[in-house]
Amino acid sequence: MTLKYYYDLLSQPSRALLIILKMSDTQFEDCPVALRNGEHLTEEFKNDVNRFQRVPCINDDGFKLAESIAVLRYLSAKGKIPEHLYPKYFVEQSRVDEFLEWQHITLRVTCALYFRTIWLQPLLSGVKPSPQKIETLRGHMEQNLDIIENVWLEKTDFLTSNKLTVADIFAACEIEQTRMADYDVRIKYPKIRAWLKRVRAGCNPHYDYAHQIIYKITGTGPNSKL
Repeated sequence: MTLKYYYDLLSQPSRALLIILKMSDTQFEDCPVALRNGEHLTEEFKNDVNRFQRVPCINDDGFKLAESIAVLRYLSAKGKIPEHLYPKYFVEQSRVDEFLEWQHITLRVTCALYFRTIWLQPLLSGVKPSPQKIETLRGHMEQNLDIIENVWLEKTDFLTSNKLTVADIFAACEIEQTRMADYDVRIKYPKIRAWLKRVRAGCNPHYDYAHQIIYKITGTGPNSKL
């Protein structure tokens, strides 16, 4: 086995890639990294694993690669990701890529910033954000959730077609992260609620496995308000 996968289940793109690898039956060496313990900040990690000191990343028989979407495309090019998850046909692939490019500076940024400000930073510093800041960040996040609800899910069961793809997996993992910041997207967004159920059903048992820490921290369980 030459492919090593480095990840942390508290990392949204780490969970997405883990789900994709498992759904693809891709053989890999499991290399969990405890971000909370600073394992990614060591010189050893920087020199031997990822020069950017982040996860997820891979080492494929000596070839080191970081950034989740780059890893996805690399593994797809090697034939390790099935076409129903990441299409080969350029028109279908372009539609999936359209979402993956869009979400980086929209859904991912705003969901991650909300999670970090509401949950992670207070945990590390003991200082809670002001109600005004929370409201501002929630507003920015919901602008993009509105687009998911009303544009991406306007006419299809999944984000880019009526079939589950990697776009849905990456997006669902971002949205699930907000659970830890006491935000339940299912209350306000009925299409997203129904879509999350479809994504989870299409990815299980791997979806629940990847989100086990989220379920444990929030105390909600996998079926809460689904």
